[in-house]
Amino acid sequence: MHIKKKYTAFEMALWTRFETLLFLLIIVLWVAIYYFFDLGWLKIPWTPLALIGTAVAFVIGFQNNSAYGRIWEARKIWGGIVNTSRTFGMFVQDMLTNEYAESPLTEPQIHKEIKTLTYRHIAWMTALRHAMRMPRPWETSASHRTNQEWDLRPPELDSSLEDDLKSYITENDLAYVLGKNNKQTALLYLQSHHLQKLKEQGIIWEFSFLELEAILQELFTLQGKSERIKNFPYPRQFATLNHFFMWIFILLLPMALIPQFIEIGKGFSESHPLMGDLFAWLSIPFYIIVAWIFHTMERIGRTGENPFEGTANDVPISTIARGIEIDLRQNLGEPNEKIPDQFPVKHDTQF
Repeated sequence: MHIKKKYTAFEMALWTRFETLLFLLIIVLWVAIYYFFDLGWLKIPWTPLALIGTAVAFVIGFQNNSAYGRIWEARKIWGGIVNTSRTFGMFVQDMLTNEYAESPLTEPQIHKEIKTLTYRHIAWMTALRHAMRMPRPWETSASHRTNQEWDLRPPELDSSLEDDLKSYITENDLAYVLGKNNKQTALLYLQSHHLQKLKEQGIIWEFSFLELEAILQELFTLQGKSERIKNFPYPRQFATLNHFFMWIFILLLPMALIPQFIEIGKGFSESHPLMGDLFAWLSIPFYIIVAWIFHTMERIGRTGENPFEGTANDVPISTIARGIEIDLRQNLGEPNEKIPDQFPVKHDTQF
């Protein structure tokens, strides 16, 4: 995920400056045409344009509500992963004992089994976050020039899944996982098989085995919910038409706004000739404000449609996963120097 801690007016201006310059070019061109060619007769009544603007506002509002719903659901899913992961780590440490074992293991052997299960869970989170960062054809926010120039890239784009998994699972497990299409699912299967073997050895009591299997079931559920958001985009008919409707409104707006300012200027041209003659140029800042508001609200909805894409407004799944890893490994008793640091924040953005 990427979540900005705050947005300043300067940052928002930078984020939208290319579109703002385009709006300035559009309105200056229209005003110049009206002013130098005396086209005051070429105008659109306010009533139909207001109807278009109202419809666009409704559609943008619907898109933004839907996009926020997707972001909030994604955040709740990964919040569930946080809680379930901590529960799994606690259960594994307390439920692996020699109490019912026919052939008891030594303490180092039990600790090794606990570490293997815990590390495999970290590998599952790693595989899941890599899967959530895989680009989809409908994800376009990351390719926007503002993201490119600020180099806002999630850590998954700078490392391969194979390299990230090597430190958590054995070579045999790695080969097995990499041979599957859904690698996070393969890791949960390995967890279940491992728990089954420990249950057969008596290291895990049968009731404890059922509790741990229930945790794996919950992880499957959370994984499936996360994959559903990733693989099912915001309906394209809404997103595409909304974008077109917004631009239709922005391009038609000058033909209603500029004649209105011309009429206002004529009203006091006798008392203030120069001001009345140049009053049409005052429509420039008003047009830019209106166009900027409509376009920015529509763009906010577009950037929120895909909460795992890896832009500045997405859910910081990399940071969440690394935070869980740090918690689990600290509770295993590992020294801090052996535990990886949290992913760095860039431009007040978590990934």
